[in-house]
Amino acid sequence: MTTKVTTVTRRNRHSGPRLGRADRSPLGTWFWEIDLVLLMLVTALISCGLIAVAAASPSAAVRYSGGNVHVAPLYYFWRQLIWLAMGIPVMFAVSMLPKDLARRLSIAGAAIFTLALALVPVIGVEVNGARRWIGAGGLQFQPSEFLKPLFVVTLAWLLSLRAQDRTLPVFPLTGLITGCIAAILMKQPDFGQTIIFGSMWLALLMLSGVPMRYMAWLGAAGVGAVIAAYFFYPVATARIDAFLHGGGDTYQTDMAHATITNGGLLGMGPGAGTMKFRLPEAHTDYIFSVIGEEFGLLACLAIALLYLFIVMRVFVKLLHEEDSFTLLAAAGLVTEFGLQAVINMAVNTQIAPSKGMTLPFISYGGSSMIALSIGFGLLLAFTRRNPFLTRSPYIVKWNTR
Repeated sequence: MTTKVTTVTRRNRHSGPRLGRADRSPLGTWFWEIDLVLLMLVTALISCGLIAVAAASPSAAVRYSGGNVHVAPLYYFWRQLIWLAMGIPVMFAVSMLPKDLARRLSIAGAAIFTLALALVPVIGVEVNGARRWIGAGGLQFQPSEFLKPLFVVTLAWLLSLRAQDRTLPVFPLTGLITGCIAAILMKQPDFGQTIIFGSMWLALLMLSGVPMRYMAWLGAAGVGAVIAAYFFYPVATARIDAFLHGGGDTYQTDMAHATITNGGLLGMGPGAGTMKFRLPEAHTDYIFSVIGEEFGLLACLAIALLYLFIVMRVFVKLLHEEDSFTLLAAAGLVTEFGLQAVINMAVNTQIAPSKGMTLPFISYGGSSMIALSIGFGLLLAFTRRNPFLTRSPYIVKWNTR
């Protein structure tokens, strides 16, 4: 009895294109490496966002058309479809990038958008008393939205260098970068984004293994910075006073609370909401309240659980990650994503002062949608896993007599 080894390529066994495990095309590789559960969760979130924007669009269309009742009630819904048609391909394209290339492009993008952020006070466009945008007409974009995910990846790369050389001064360097960005943001003013960037720096430091005694000192310094902002930064003073004492202009937060509770547990039904017509920024900052009025508090709970499942999915997936950069980048990206969602929901329910922050993939917005697509695309890229590491993808061997 003799043993003969026959080599058969998978390509010869199948005819025509298909996404089988032997398909080594870029699309086939992406399909088997991507976290399909994470992809399905974000797809569900985007679908919920479309329904929410459709619900909020009539009130926003009337408010921002000067009370013109003849304006198209679904104006913002159709525009959101356009932003999604641009954002989703961006997300998929970014998610297909090799990790090294995604890292290099993120670092280069962070440098570009930091420069753009620095130019905002000089050439930026003022909207509602804040200068946060660059551009004109429908071509405006908010540099800070694009910078957030790229900032996270850049800090993750810098902090991961310490694993190679513990003498590198990466902690003070990342602190200096964060401080410069925070100073520019506070000048706009954008107190909410300043909190996000500072929180992300602290979170990445903790994940990178900074001793807890240092984290305690940094936490105390953060509390001191907020107290100092209250006394010396008028924007922070006004928002904190309005939250704690009800002073100043609390119309937005009061109307948000009234709107979200108006629907009860099950809501008034699609299109049946009435309080949303008195709510400013119903399609952006306060869309969570519109969901509560029309679809009920149970729908709000379902949205919150979607965000929680996304965060938990990523952290569970990272439990066995050995590469320090991948661990920091993915954990930082999903933390930033979840933190933004928590802040928006907290503002809508009057748990936190107003910060002017969108709800990820739910709120209407061009800059927000494209930037979130880039960020989530990076998250999908850094959580990809190769299922062919333990075996050859090209050759099948069997014994014949």
